[in-house]
Parts: sequence; structure tokens; C-alpha cells
Amino acid sequence: MIITNGPIITWGQPNQILEKHDLLIRDGLIQQIRPTGELQREFPEEELLDAAGQWVMPGNICAHTHFYGAFSRGMAIPGEAPANFAQILASLWWKLDKALDEGGIRLSALVCLIDAIKYGTTTLFDHHASPNRIDGALDIEYEAMCAAGLRGSLCYEVTDRDGSAKALAGIRENSRFISRLKAGELSPMVRAHFGLHASMTISADTLDRCVAENAGRVGFHSHAAEGLADQSDALAKYGRRVIRRFSDAGVLGPKTILAHGVHLDDDEIGLLAESQTWLSHQPRSNMNNAVGCAPVEKMLRQGVRVCMGNDGFSNAMWGEWFAAYLNHKDTAGDPRAMNGEDVIGMGAYNNARLATETFDGLPIGVVSPGAAADLIFVDYHPITPLSTGNLPWQILFGFRDGMVTMTMAGGKVLMLDRKLIFLDEDRISAQAREIAAQTWERVNNS
Repeated sequence: MIITNGPIITWGQPNQILEKHDLLIRDGLIQQIRPTGELQREFPEEELLDAAGQWVMPGNICAHTHFYGAFSRGMAIPGEAPANFAQILASLWWKLDKALDEGGIRLSALVCLIDAIKYGTTTLFDHHASPNRIDGALDIEYEAMCAAGLRGSLCYEVTDRDGSAKALAGIRENSRFISRLKAGELSPMVRAHFGLHASMTISADTLDRCVAENAGRVGFHSHAAEGLADQSDALAKYGRRVIRRFSDAGVLGPKTILAHGVHLDDDEIGLLAESQTWLSHQPRSNMNNAVGCAPVEKMLRQGVRVCMGNDGFSNAMWGEWFAAYLNHKDTAGDPRAMNGEDVIGMGAYNNARLATETFDGLPIGVVSPGAAADLIFVDYHPITPLSTGNLPWQILFGFRDGMVTMTMAGGKVLMLDRKLIFLDEDRISAQAREIAAQTWERVNNS
């Protein structure tokens, strides 16, 4: 396939905007980038994909999400409104995940993945929980990933909140799925992490079991210091703050993703930087749960590898970027806070680096020869000059999710002219509404 007739945003370092250039796509990769016309003359048999003047750029990446969060959309939390984050967990998320059955896991994942395709997010790092359907849960999500054609990494969150038997089941589920990965049984589009819920719901024995069972095969994926309760629990039970506890246990490292990190001190930030652990920032979720604003700028200055996720919010990642841009300015009371280039550094460059490392060095999130053909078309018509210098602000203030018209992952076109190719959105949405209603009946009766 040859992609032609669209300016290309490379997200290279330095970033380039290539006018009048075409891309040759073969075997899921960008094989060549050449001036317009050269590829067509050399490979006249290749299918042409006309960008029709739209922007051609890498698909977005989400470093932390919950597929099943799609089933919370628009639903009211049962009972009295929760007053803090701990109450939100207890009254919403720890009831919703218990209500998931096989159909709920599958349909919530498919709905989320359709959302991702429509909004141009081509790689997702999911963090799953379904305490009453643990065994085989990741296989269900894996099948949804394969049906959608997107790239991503899956894990099951281990927790002691439902007892030791289910904690052990979560460990087994992670280990089983990781073993499938290492045996070459999974699609090259899917990877695995070892999931942990959070320090406050994992005992010392369970944490040691997780580290031993993983044995360094993959990185961990966990929440960390999202709310103050996580820190107070770690200090009360272990005499250490969350990141120090994880460090001592062997959780940190360049393959591990910790989500949120809202309440970290300087020692913890130093540990993350030293270990090269990934810290995923989710400003929309943090604001919604009123947990605070993570000290992201300090982390970046001290060398922490900060990336960006959405925590189950919409997969319109440009919206997440914009939220970060505004939230930090408002919190700091300083319009100089959170420069647009810092936002792009996290949301585009660091997310790309995370995905590249997770997929064994395959370049992802960049347009270059040999990189994954994970691409989108964006129907954006700037009213001011657009250049590499002002691109961050053009994206923040101009790009919107509805402007994505084509989504490709692994060289496979998943949406064209805003129409899904392989998934029947109407049928899946109808099934999801039926299953979601049943799920919420269980939530409301719990």
C-alpha cells in the first residue's frame, strides 16, 4: 500500500512535517518514505490510499486505561454520593468489577476499542479486574483486541481486597497469560504486564508472591499514590511510603508502569528516576476523583519518564493532553506552568518510547522507515500557519477527536472515511447496552 497526498507529521526527533511525500506500507511496517510519485512509479501494482490533503501522523498511545470503565459511562453511583476517593472505589469500581461476567468483559472491551479506533488511538495499555471471573479473563480481552486489530498490553490486577484465594487466582491469570506470550502463542500486536491493584490492597506476602512469580519476565502495571489513603496505608503497615515499598520489593524498573503518582515526595520521585520506572499521568481522572494534581513538572525536571493514559475515560487522547495543559496551570496559578512542549513530550514522545520498549524495540509512534504502520488521517484545516514550532499548540487548541477519518494499526486499515471496517458498531453497541443493563442490575443489588 502507498499512502499519498497528505502532509506527514513524523513525530521524529527533531519532528518534521513532510510535504509532498508518500509512504510505502508492507508487512505492517513503514518501508519507505519518498517524494510524491517515486513510489508509484517503482511499485505501480501497489494499492493507493489517498489522504486527500489530510494530515498523516502516528496514531495516539494510551499508557493506562481500564477497558471495563466503558460500562460506567453515564451511570449513577448507587446510594449517597461518595465524598472521597476511597468511597468512589468502594461504591463504584469495586462493585462494577465484581459484576462483570464473560459478556461484560468482552463487550466493555469492544466498546472501548471502537472508541479508540474512532478517536485515533492505536496502542493501549489495559489494566483489568473482574473478581468473579478471573480465570481466562485476559483471553477474553485478548480476543477483543484481535477482533479490533489494535496494539496493546494486557494485565490482571492482583489484590487482596477479596481474599487470598482471589489474589492467588489473579497471580495465576497474569502468569498464565505471560507464559502464553513467552511461548509465542499471542499475536505480535499484543504484549503483557503483570498487574497489581495498588499498595493499599496488596499484602506483603502477596506482593512477594507476585514478584517471585513474574521473575522479571515482564514489567508490572499498578496504581501508585493515586489517593492519600494509599500512602497512609503503606506508612501504617510497612513504615514506608508506597514507592519505597515497591522499590524494596523489586517492582520498579524500566519495564514497569505506575499510574497516577499524585502524592509523591522527593525521595519517591528520585526512586522513579533512578530506576527508570514509567509514571503514567491521567489528569481527567485525577480531577474527576478530586485526588489532586500530580507533581509532573517536578518529575520531568528530575528525569522521571512520565507518559500519559486516560484511566478509562474516552480514548480521545488529545483531550487528555489538553486537560494536562490546563489543569497544571490552574493548580499552579501560573500560566507558565505545563508548557505545551512538555505535554507533547509526555503524550507523544514518552508514550512512543514506552510502546517501543514494550514491543521489543519496534519503533512505534513515529513515521520513519522500519516503524510500525500505526497511522491516522486528521481532517484539520488550520486558520493560522502550522509549523513544527507551533504544532503542540495547534494540537492542543485545534485538533479534535472527530477529525480522525482513517485509523491504521499494524498496516491494517481499521477505519476509513469514519467508517469502521471490521467491527459492527451498531451491533456491538446494542449488545453492550443489554449486557451493561444486566451488569448494573447486579451492581445495584450488591
